[in-house]
Amino acid sequence: MGEGAEKLEGLRQRAQDAVRSLRSRKATLDDDSIDLILRDARSHYAWTDRPVSDELLRTLFEITIAGPTSMNTCPARFLFVRSEEQKDRLAKSLKPKNVEKMRSAPVTAIIAWDPLFWQKLDFLFPHEDRKPMFEGKEAHCHDTAFRNSTLQGAYFMIAARAMGLDVGAMSGFSNQIVDEEFFGENGWKSNFLCNIGYADETALFQKLPRFDFDDVCEIV
Repeated sequence: MGEGAEKLEGLRQRAQDAVRSLRSRKATLDDDSIDLILRDARSHYAWTDRPVSDELLRTLFEITIAGPTSMNTCPARFLFVRSEEQKDRLAKSLKPKNVEKMRSAPVTAIIAWDPLFWQKLDFLFPHEDRKPMFEGKEAHCHDTAFRNSTLQGAYFMIAARAMGLDVGAMSGFSNQIVDEEFFGENGWKSNFLCNIGYADETALFQKLPRFDFDDVCEIV
């Protein structure tokens, strides 16, 4: 076995051992944890004035980026809007009913994607050159980036809830205006917005219905 192959085998063995160790320490989440991140979690649109620190945002990203994406492409990009000046810019894109929701949140994340994500595959997928799969293939790049950045946005919201934060995703805005205001230089494309903070629960209304398994699922 060559030195490169031996190194790769060592990395694979450590990865396998890490998964086995994790499963031996915690095989599943308890019911309260599942309730916190999904089952009883709510989308929030009113906020307390408790701040969200830069350190929390960094930790939130570190958890989010660990989530799986196709070929480890990691196309999502995150812009955290906090200052009043930048919120003024973001407000230009919002439908009127969403402006106060955004302004009252400590932070609003623009979940975006990079059309040139594939240029980073040397770093993200180093054991095989996958860039030719994307170079010059605009439709394939778009589908891959949009799909996987949406997945990463979902990881982001679940991670935030797991950290004790509250979230409120928003799609009532103009992607074109956001992109012109914030991404004119780097070429990123906005996917959706997500307010982050500590919610004012007094603004909640009743939880809306969800489908039962038999309504929307089949086992074949």
